[in-house]
Amino acid sequence: MKPRSRLRRIWFISLLGLCIFSAIAVLITGAWLSPLAKREIIGVLEQDYQSQLEIGSLTVSLFPHPRAVGDALVFRSRGRTDIPPLITLRRFEAQTSWINLLRAPRRITTVQLQGLEIRISRGSKKPDGDSSKISQKKPKPEFLIEKIVADGAQLEIFPKKANKQPLRFDIYRLTLTSVGADRPMRYQAQLRNAKPPGLIRASGDFGPWQADEPGKTPVTGKYEFSNADLGVFKGISGKLASTGDFRGVLEQIEASGQTETPDFTVRAGGHAVNLKTTFQATIDGVNGDTRLHPVTGYFGQTVVVANGGVGEVLGSKEVLGSKRETVSLDAVVENGDLADVLRLGVKSDPPPMRGRISFHSKIVIPPGDRDIAEKLYLNGQFDIESGKFTTPAIQQKVSALSEHGSGHPKGNGESDVVSNLSGKFVLDNGAITFQGLTFRVPGATIRLNGTYGLLTEQLDFRGTATLDAKLSQTTTGVKSFLLKALDPIFKTNKAGAVIPIRITGTRQNPSFGLNLKG
Repeated sequence: MKPRSRLRRIWFISLLGLCIFSAIAVLITGAWLSPLAKREIIGVLEQDYQSQLEIGSLTVSLFPHPRAVGDALVFRSRGRTDIPPLITLRRFEAQTSWINLLRAPRRITTVQLQGLEIRISRGSKKPDGDSSKISQKKPKPEFLIEKIVADGAQLEIFPKKANKQPLRFDIYRLTLTSVGADRPMRYQAQLRNAKPPGLIRASGDFGPWQADEPGKTPVTGKYEFSNADLGVFKGISGKLASTGDFRGVLEQIEASGQTETPDFTVRAGGHAVNLKTTFQATIDGVNGDTRLHPVTGYFGQTVVVANGGVGEVLGSKEVLGSKRETVSLDAVVENGDLADVLRLGVKSDPPPMRGRISFHSKIVIPPGDRDIAEKLYLNGQFDIESGKFTTPAIQQKVSALSEHGSGHPKGNGESDVVSNLSGKFVLDNGAITFQGLTFRVPGATIRLNGTYGLLTEQLDFRGTATLDAKLSQTTTGVKSFLLKALDPIFKTNKAGAVIPIRITGTRQNPSFGLNLKG
């Protein structure tokens, strides 16, 4: 055999032997490296996050690059067993390079998570068992994960009170970068909101994690909420879009943003309006309570400003004991367009009356699968100035009332009069109850108490019509002569006549008459 061929053979045998030796070394190393790595990973994470960690199985391989695969991970905050685990994980896979392991801090290139469930709980009960191992103060190891992908994750936030349901978010896209125990991590998330259904995209910073009190964990970000279907709430419809930003800690997040619903419709009215809002809010991300300060709505030529919130933080007697989703607001409109307001709740087109309106009202919307008109609660008062009815026949009757009440019985209702209305109202269970409803035109004032069915449009009012003229002065001829005998009965010191009246029937077919019992 030639020397060169013999040399090649020796090199080949040596290389083959080295490969066999390396393979055997890898197999032998893997057998003892996996348990060692398992103990190391558990120790690092427990110390970093002050929690107790359990891993069902863990396999470590070194070729062609360092890689770890595990399953059945359970992560308990500070070892607590009285609340659900902070994190459960069906499977995870982590990989890096040898260079990254030699860097400072040590780096994991990517981590893939499957079946991630995060549960954040609040409560004052102390951890069970011996947690001294967890709470011992040791220098934190330098450890950084460059990227975590956790698509299909679920987040649940449990409130302090046991009778309140947890907040749940299904996150179908989630990417975290620069993940370490001593720094905020960057996140990008996409999730489908449950109610109203719509797509939310959010990005920002989260952390560092506060193990002693999760609610103190910092969070910042921006969001886009698109194509949210308001039709899931009975009685309204429309597609909402919203953008905004937020910052703070989990239990006190300061948020601001804007929304637009170009086709917002209340079923009771049936007219679509372009509703825009801007808002500032303080959100308790741990129990879901939200304060609005304020939310400003714009539709047509009308602006409504509301302060209040969602949840029991409101302290209102109307919402105490109810579920978290109850909305309670104090709303104010100054010099709004009456037609804008009527379009929301009245089917007629054009709206039955035009003018300027101011009102303030308490608004309460409890949860429940009922039409918004049935469960909406309002309690307030309003003033309408320079009102005119859009139906010529009705406006003519109003003008005739003014003329007759002023002592001009030959008037034919062609005078151009405006009406002023004011009163207090309560909307409850789909019916509006009016107190001190006052309708004024030159020469006459009508005062009424009664109810109006928002869905049925039924009228039931009782009150008085106060005229400047005497009863006999409202007509001519024989009628005027006969009514002179009644003038002393209906006359008062401050008016020519006060007549008891009633209004019944429906909005489209009202019935006017004397209230003889009155």
